Amino acid sequence: MTLHVNTPAIRSTVFSQRAGLDVYLKIESIQPCGSFKLRGVGHACAVLHGKGAKRFVSSSGGNAGYAVAYAGRELGVPVTVVVPETTSEKAKALIGSEGAQVIVHGSSWQEANAHAQALLDGGSEFIHPFDHPLLWEGHASMIDELALQCAKPDLIVCSVGGGGLLAGVGEGLLRNGWADVGILAVETEGTASYAAALEHGSPVELPAVAGLATSLGARQVCGRALDLARELEIKSHVLSDAEAVQGCADLLDAHRLLTEPACGASIAGLDSLRRHFPDARSAVIIVCGGVGVTAQQLQTWQRGPGG
Repeated sequence: MTLHVNTPAIRSTVFSQRAGLDVYLKIESIQPCGSFKLRGVGHACAVLHGKGAKRFVSSSGGNAGYAVAYAGRELGVPVTVVVPETTSEKAKALIGSEGAQVIVHGSSWQEANAHAQALLDGGSEFIHPFDHPLLWEGHASMIDELALQCAKPDLIVCSVGGGGLLAGVGEGLLRNGWADVGILAVETEGTASYAAALEHGSPVELPAVAGLATSLGARQVCGRALDLARELEIKSHVLSDAEAVQGCADLLDAHRLLTEPACGASIAGLDSLRRHFPDARSAVIIVCGGVGVTAQQLQTWQRGPGG
């Protein structure tokens, strides 16, 4: 059973002119849950349900938790999502609107995740927000679609939090014979766990994460995302919160799409494409989406501190 929808890949005249190469947008923000997360989460939930799962448990205060709640409702499986105290009322309401039980526990995702693990019993399956092969297999479907929608690009641009999207993109490139396509992995300064992993040669845990791109706020990236750097050409790019917010504003102005700073970071990465991939003639940006933003919030962020 497929829970996600096929999404369009459109050429952006505005961003193509800005970057000096053909830029396409893979618009994952129009998934029923507002983000790419439904691809992997939906796939994992469907597979595990087929194997007899009686309940899904997850730990996420945002897009992954919402996707698990949606998938559970569609499959008729009860869902419990443990969220940290920092989770917005909007996110909790969205998760609850799908019929999921929402439990608030701890001041960080790590604490919420530990509590979620303690809730598991014999009939429950844990749905990780980013670190599981079923998730990557599901996320890879966006590259399967892309292979039917446009010519092979020279690179893919995607944001990196825990690395689930990056791992899915990498898996998709490999299974479609596109191993020569580069990846620009974009993070914000307060969430750069992937850049740290590349520097150290292994996943490392950041002492803390900070900033507005909360959906990128994993203190340690998954191992598969790092392994892919040995199989594919992946370049890391780290930028500021202000640049990520401007990316959101630019996407809204150009294509009427409202997304989180976690997604805006990839749009902001446009200006570094030539530096990292000087010979590239075409690029696809994964518009990963995100429901944790309103137009009013974006305006406040644009005004800066005290705005």
